[in-house]
Amino acid sequence: MAVKDMDNSFWKINRISRKTNILFSTLLTIIAILTVLPVVLVIMISISTPESLTYKGFSFIPLGITFTAYESLFATGTQIVNSYLVTITSTVTHTVLGVFMMMMYAFVLAQQRFAAKKFYTLIMFFTMLFSGGLVPSYIINVNYLHLYDSFWILVLSGMVSAFNIIVLRTFINTTIPIEMFDAAQIDGASEFTMFFRIVLPLSKAGLATICLLVLVGKWNDWFVGMLYIDNPKLVPLQTMLTRIQQKIDFIKNNASIASTPDGMALLKSMPTEQTRMAILVITTLPILFAYPFFQRFFIQGMTIGSVKG
Repeated sequence: MAVKDMDNSFWKINRISRKTNILFSTLLTIIAILTVLPVVLVIMISISTPESLTYKGFSFIPLGITFTAYESLFATGTQIVNSYLVTITSTVTHTVLGVFMMMMYAFVLAQQRFAAKKFYTLIMFFTMLFSGGLVPSYIINVNYLHLYDSFWILVLSGMVSAFNIIVLRTFINTTIPIEMFDAAQIDGASEFTMFFRIVLPLSKAGLATICLLVLVGKWNDWFVGMLYIDNPKLVPLQTMLTRIQQKIDFIKNNASIASTPDGMALLKSMPTEQTRMAILVITTLPILFAYPFFQRFFIQGMTIGSVKG
């Protein structure tokens, strides 16, 4: 009877009233709509006719619909295709190698029997507080590692994150009992055997969460390509979009240049508004399709260490 009364009291304390539930549902619905509306507007602009943009401007309901921007991208946009392939290849390689290395580091730090655990944790934590800065990093990558105009600068840059290692270490400590490692060690399992046959299979939620965070971060990264890449065949998609926007802003801020021959040639080379929005749609689609595959692990991975009833 006492247990039943305790359960009822717990339910009364933690329940949400109907008015509060309606309020939160309405608020979240509004936030969801506000999140989706810009995406819908970009899609509608990308398929709007030039006449619609001229007379009606940006609108959710254009006067006419055309797919000319997408056709021109895939028909003549070799730079778009190259940038797209570079971004996909570098992002996937960066995510796979980075998550694998961070998981191995986290596995080592999660072992209680590792004598130098505090030392390597301190080194890792130190990188979260201090860094060498942009200029020393540029000098090392260009003069010593010779990664300028190299595909590997897109892959290796920012591959290991101290924050992600801490999250993975916490996930291992809270989900995998230490007795399991002790039993495996008694059975003669090596460190690599425990890593591949115990840690990786039991850490799907944590791995999926970190994979999604790394994937989105790398996919949206434009600065590394802007800093180290000049070869048109190696320019990532986000860097290409940034350079296009810089050209447009340059013309807008220097109206006198537009009347010069070089300015007119630059204006002709710039994409139309529909093409820019089409590029933006194509850039966003892979992330939109990738998220559902990680969603069922994402919530579980983000609640690592939380109090569960």
